[in-house]
Amino acid sequence: MEDLDPRMLVDLLRDRINPDKSLGQHFILDENIISDAVNMPGRIGHDVTEESHVLEIGPGPGSLTLEILKKGARVTAFEIDEEAVMHLARVFKGLEDQLSVIHADALTVDWPEDTTHIIANIPYSISSPVLDRIQDHHISNPLKAVVLLVQDEFSERMAMNRGPRSMGPLGLSLWLDFEIHTGKKVPPGSFSPPPRVNSRLIMLEPKESEIILEHRKMFKLISQHCFANRRRKMSTLVSKPPKRVSRVRGWHKSRWNDALSHIKSESPEGLRDGWLNMRPDDMIISEWLVLCNYFSSFEPEK
Repeated sequence: MEDLDPRMLVDLLRDRINPDKSLGQHFILDENIISDAVNMPGRIGHDVTEESHVLEIGPGPGSLTLEILKKGARVTAFEIDEEAVMHLARVFKGLEDQLSVIHADALTVDWPEDTTHIIANIPYSISSPVLDRIQDHHISNPLKAVVLLVQDEFSERMAMNRGPRSMGPLGLSLWLDFEIHTGKKVPPGSFSPPPRVNSRLIMLEPKESEIILEHRKMFKLISQHCFANRRRKMSTLVSKPPKRVSRVRGWHKSRWNDALSHIKSESPEGLRDGWLNMRPDDMIISEWLVLCNYFSSFEPEK
């Protein structure tokens, strides 16, 4: 591995393929960014070491893979591009005990249960489904840290760090499980070929204390329903149930309406007076938890 570097790896792969825009192939070249990505977990006390098992999504030429391997960690990498899979087998020949490259779509296959870290430069087009998959995996198989390279604007929605307008269902869902840490902004020139937008490193740190949530699916349905029309008042938004609420066992329009009548009259603790006249942007994070837990736990009178 000593004779390899990110630019060489990228050049070797690009000699064989033209990057596929549909796969979001923008290969990271910047050695400083690569180093930051692999070392970020150390900021929260979960360094990548020989004891780690790192999952990488879309390794491409192996720029990030190389740095992770240098840490002595085991790596499982899912790569959908067959030519990239063969490239990785060539450049990392002899490291089969440390590196497993699987020709598969990371969204459709099982992930190793003993994964400790996820570090990836993910295609922008699948950022949301990748995060859903990460959360689903973490619930059953707790992770130590997740580091991703994502579109800069997307990172703001993940972290909800640009004021009320950055709050939304994506950030609220992540808030249930993770503390979000933003890292360096990454300019287009750090990639080959360069994307048209800035990127950013972002780290997900699993929360130490569990958020008390009655029903995760209901939480997502309600937040998505309300933020789909974020300029309307909450009174208007909750007057109708989310479109897919009937997919939640035991829920239907009449039960929703009963729950709404009760929440209007009871004013549960944790919701500010006048919340019905607010817009989704005006609600604070804890109020979304109270609101969704109230609906989730409501039982109609028999």
